[in-house]
Amino acid sequence: MLNLVSIVEGHGEIESLPILLRRVLAEHASIDSFNIIKPIRQARDKLLKAEEMERVVELAARKIERKGGILVVLDSEGTPPCELGPALLRRAARVAPDVPLRVVLAHKEWECWYLAAISSLSGHRGLQANLAAPDDPESIRGAKEWLSRHMERGRCYSEPVDQPKFAARFDLEAARALPSFSKFCRDVRGLVEQVRLRFSS
Repeated sequence: MLNLVSIVEGHGEIESLPILLRRVLAEHASIDSFNIIKPIRQARDKLLKAEEMERVVELAARKIERKGGILVVLDSEGTPPCELGPALLRRAARVAPDVPLRVVLAHKEWECWYLAAISSLSGHRGLQANLAAPDDPESIRGAKEWLSRHMERGRCYSEPVDQPKFAARFDLEAARALPSFSKFCRDVRGLVEQVRLRFSS
C-alpha cells in the first residue's frame, strides 16, 4: 500500500480533503492502491513564512517514510495561483526532492468549488432549494459568506461541520469548470501515477 499525505490550512480540510481524494481516486480506479493519511494542518500565514513550508514538508515526508506522495492544498485568497503555486512547489521540492509532490491553490477559497456545483448541494444541510451557480465563482471573495446567505433562516455555513458533508456530495464534473479544481483533479491523478511508477516495483 502506497501512502498519500496532505498539508492543509483549515480545520475543515482535515476531514474534507481525504473524502475528496477518495472520490477523485475512485474515478481512476486508484483508491485501493493508496493509504490516505490524515492531513497535516498549518495556518496559511505560517506556511508562507521562510522555512515553515520546508519544515512541514519534511514532517510529511517522514510521516510517509519517504515512500508515497505529498499534496499541498491551500486557498489563494486573491494571490495569483500561477505565481504562488510554483513558488511553494520549488520550496517544497528543495527539502523532499526524492518524494513526488504537488501544490494546488483553490482560487480564491475551497468553497468556490462548491459554488460551481451548488445545484448538486441545493436543499442539503440547510441550503436553499433550486440554487444556481453564480457567474464566475472564483471571482467571489467570501464564498463561505455566500453559502451562509443562501441557507435557510437560522442556519449559517460551518466549515468544520458542513465542508466534509459537501465534499462527499458536490458534483465533481460541474466543479471542473473552475480552473483551480480542474488543476486539483489533474494534479491528484498525476501525483498518484508518479508515486506508482516510482514505488510500485
